[in-house]
Amino acid sequence: MNELYLIFSQGTNCPIPTFKIIMSSPAPKSPELSEKTKKYDRQLRLWGDHGQAALEASQVCLINATAMGTEILKSLVLPGIGGFTIVDGKKVSEEDVGSNFFLEADSVGKSRAAVALHLLLELNSDVHGDSIDEDIDQVLLNNPEFFNNFHVVIGTALSEKTLIMLSEKLWDCGIPLITCRSYGFLGYMRVQVAEHTVVESHPDNQNPDLRLDQPFLGLREHVDSIQLNSLELKEHAHIPYVVLLLKFLDKWKVEKNSSLPKNRNDKEQFREMIRQGRMVDEHGNVENEENFEEAIKSVNSSIQPTCIPSSVREILDNESCVNLTSKSKPFWIMAKAIRDFVENEGNGNLPLRGSVPDMTAKTDYYIALQQVYYEQAARDTDVVYRRVQQLLHQLNQPADTISEADVKQFCKHASCLHVMRGSKIADEYLPKSANAALIAQELENPDSMMVYYVMLRGIDRFYSEYNVYPGEFEVEPDITKLKSCVSKLLHEWGCGTWSKDDYVHEICRYGGAELHSVSSFIGGCAAQEVIKFITHQYKPLHNTFIYDAMTSNTVTYSF
Repeated sequence: MNELYLIFSQGTNCPIPTFKIIMSSPAPKSPELSEKTKKYDRQLRLWGDHGQAALEASQVCLINATAMGTEILKSLVLPGIGGFTIVDGKKVSEEDVGSNFFLEADSVGKSRAAVALHLLLELNSDVHGDSIDEDIDQVLLNNPEFFNNFHVVIGTALSEKTLIMLSEKLWDCGIPLITCRSYGFLGYMRVQVAEHTVVESHPDNQNPDLRLDQPFLGLREHVDSIQLNSLELKEHAHIPYVVLLLKFLDKWKVEKNSSLPKNRNDKEQFREMIRQGRMVDEHGNVENEENFEEAIKSVNSSIQPTCIPSSVREILDNESCVNLTSKSKPFWIMAKAIRDFVENEGNGNLPLRGSVPDMTAKTDYYIALQQVYYEQAARDTDVVYRRVQQLLHQLNQPADTISEADVKQFCKHASCLHVMRGSKIADEYLPKSANAALIAQELENPDSMMVYYVMLRGIDRFYSEYNVYPGEFEVEPDITKLKSCVSKLLHEWGCGTWSKDDYVHEICRYGGAELHSVSSFIGGCAAQEVIKFITHQYKPLHNTFIYDAMTSNTVTYSF
């Protein structure tokens, strides 16, 4: 009996939680099933064994164990991240206890990093952690190489000065930085990464890679070996629809003198041709054959020219792919091998994906078809792997830098590769920011959430000048000061005068408070982004994400 699971997932453009309903057969009761597999069963369905292995081998650094910071780590410790280090020179305050579930009343006055570390490690015995009771500015000054050993760095409640220093450092090191903030009813997340490559982007909708327009030898021989006219009904009704499509495509080419049905009219004629191929009983009634119905429904997705997606073509033509160096990363070496395959053995096509969709068919027919695609994909992968080994030798890189399993995974997902290039956070704080035009344009829209970005930048400026948050001690006097800070920013950006005083009043009313509900939401979103960077699966958030808890609205901006 099948089980119904709700799997937490995420869209490609915005980290808002959604739910996908997945029908899954229960796992077989095998004595070899490890405790770790049972423990992480649900997430293994999302990113697989290789994704989990990458997660367990990773190290993450959190700067400041605020409510936001501990929520992020909680969502990384539970799925089994390898290890984390908390850098925080502050002591636990009463305000911390009121907003942070990982700090207790009797810990007031103790090291915030150490207390949070102890309670977080209780969540998962597989995870290792460490804490540094030192201010981040001192770490940057005294030990600038400290961050080089981390896969991702997360910063919360960072001042403008510290954020700029950290941004510059991590940009030069090529280490992703995720900075988050929870301020009253506002949530904010900014992702910085110079270049991030994604092998498994997990597109929501992906057509099967069947190559019916260019059938390879193994598929051609398999389909030709099946004679539809000689089959009885019980066999005829259980031929895989892929075989049916290729059979009728051959007939279409002969009758229409055309390679593929191209337009809507052609496809409807092709569907009618398939309908006419169904068997009839002795009374002339058309039999109800489900496999034929599947073939008719799949015409749009299965009968189309095999081509390389434009986004993948851009990757294969990228300078990093065309001209490798001794410092080239595995992604680009494998991309170069794919490029060479396309230009030679692939005859202009990517390696075959090697999988077939579910369909109505006899088990032996389906397995035979599946084997045809699998064997061709294995041959393509072998060609690419041998080319990878040649490239590693030419680049004087160790032969074990890229495994055969890595190449197999790369070839399987070659049609949905993704490369993300971001911008430096520090550049947003330059006197003449390149983002000024976007900010000015957005502010002209009265419903735009860009006003929240402006307010958050105003808070940064306010803190830099007064060393407190607006409204933290006095509300009314700080309203005028915050208006002045915002006006200076708008002037630097070349924007008009500020006319949204109600937002200034609201920000001052928050008084720098961190609400746990907002921190929890942004913390979960940030943890997802960390996992994406570590596993190189799913497309990360591009740049800036803002959450308005009052209206539950979100927006992303690409600065």
